[in-house]
Amino acid sequence: MTWKASAAFGADHGLPIVAEVDVAVVGGGAAGVAAAETAARQGLSVLLVERYGFCGGNAVAGLSGTICGLYAASDRNRNQPEQLVFGFADRFLQAMRSCDGVTAPVRYGKTWTVTHDPLRWRETADAFLEEPGVRVLYHCLVVGTVIEGEDVLGIVVESKAGRGAVSARIVIDASGDADVIHRAGLDFTIGQDGTVQNPTMIFRLGNVDVDRFLGYWGPDTICSPEVTEMLIAAHAAGEYHLPRAKIWIFTTPRKGELLVNATRLVGRDGRDLYPGSPEDLTEAEFVGRRQVRDYARFLRDHIPGCEESFVNDTGVQAGIRQSRSVAGAETLTNEDVLAHRKRPDGVVRSPWPIELHVGDKPKLEWLIEDYYEVPYAALLPRRGENLIVAGRCLSAEHEALASARVTAQCFGYGHAAGLAAAAALRSKRRLRDVPGAEIRDLLNADGARLD
Repeated sequence: MTWKASAAFGADHGLPIVAEVDVAVVGGGAAGVAAAETAARQGLSVLLVERYGFCGGNAVAGLSGTICGLYAASDRNRNQPEQLVFGFADRFLQAMRSCDGVTAPVRYGKTWTVTHDPLRWRETADAFLEEPGVRVLYHCLVVGTVIEGEDVLGIVVESKAGRGAVSARIVIDASGDADVIHRAGLDFTIGQDGTVQNPTMIFRLGNVDVDRFLGYWGPDTICSPEVTEMLIAAHAAGEYHLPRAKIWIFTTPRKGELLVNATRLVGRDGRDLYPGSPEDLTEAEFVGRRQVRDYARFLRDHIPGCEESFVNDTGVQAGIRQSRSVAGAETLTNEDVLAHRKRPDGVVRSPWPIELHVGDKPKLEWLIEDYYEVPYAALLPRRGENLIVAGRCLSAEHEALASARVTAQCFGYGHAAGLAAAAALRSKRRLRDVPGAEIRDLLNADGARLD
């Protein structure tokens, strides 16, 4: 099937106007919530459009379940995490802690992460959006953009009420998949020569004797070489379908529960799946749910503490690591990450490793005792005005994105995009004419601690 490449409407579209706002944010994941809340706190009128009935994106609908990217990786400090990322990410983390919505930091190889309760994530996001007066439209899908030349004047949304247009002075594409970029007919890239990281189907395992499990599994959420060997042997014997041999299991804020990141979703014919294709994404859902049952059965059969466990639930959707990325005014390169590059126009700090999900064992390239910075221009399309992206659809090379896409950094992209929108509108400048160093200063003034 051939799918339409874009859906751009002219300024004379004739559709009913749903809203007229300073800023329209598309997508209510980590980046979208941060962008909308930040822009509204700056006194702008803001509308957030989200396809589900809740915010959270991959963190909640995809059940990724962790806030990764907050802490330094270290070969020396294996007992106490060093937090390097602040600003909106830290504000959200503290709010989640106040309602017992996150665990204490848990080990993930050479670094740390925290696991969250997805219901508490939704509720915290609702509160963050309501307090500064963000208007939210859940159950709305963006199906087009309003364009004049290369100026984006708004978005077109579809809901059970029908189709309508939103007029906006600035649009923030926080869809994760560069949906606005795509529908505006602007330029984007897809992974490395069209190949993206494997999707996953994360699940929660209930009725676990967590103490017995931890006594066997140990403090690191990444499985041991012995467990990897067991997975490989069980898969080879045909007892279970276990295509990924390096798996991660996290305790959660809920009693007797584990969060399991284990599946590797490829087509039934072995091909890589592309989440921008509805056929491929549908196949990922079927394949993912079947794999979950096999991994859950393996855990019950072989891992102490899991003997009486059952699958609580899976993600509402397959977890997406990578799809479309904006072709940016600047691109975060693989070398930027590996060289731990700092820069005066850096607006987001990332200590997270290159975590590349290909094959049966994810590749991890650690950034030991250091971090890199993402430039502001990586959020700006090289063509198109009044538009900025936030989240995993930033402009980045394939392996760089495997580091830059995680939750704490997505909070940071949204924080930067919200401040950039306010700076541009107040000074009547184009987004691309606002220097990245100026956005960095605004972020520091708003608690990001980049300097």
